[in-house]
Amino acid sequence: MNAESTNELYALEKVRFIIKDACDIDIAYAYDDLVFSEHGLFILQFLDKEGTELACWFNQDCIEQNKVAIFNSLAKTATLNSSNISYKGKFVMNQKEGSEEIDIKFFPN
Repeated sequence: MNAESTNELYALEKVRFIIKDACDIDIAYAYDDLVFSEHGLFILQFLDKEGTELACWFNQDCIEQNKVAIFNSLAKTATLNSSNISYKGKFVMNQKEGSEEIDIKFFPN
């Protein structure tokens, strides 16, 4: 099963709207239950298929002040769209040497 068909099982358009409305940025990529924001600022993770429960992971390089502002905006917009976003922690994303694949490590709060 490819990533595109897997994403159809999740409410991707709902999450796309929340990100666009809250931050005025788009989705860079979606794979399985993960939605990557443009610029790699954060990742939203589906905790259910409908997108009513989402986890938010911030890039470890994101400035704390920006992270708080972005999260508050996401949380407010999510609430207005019958969703809940919880802060889960940070992540680091690196490209694997000699490959186009990426390696993501999550650091729970």
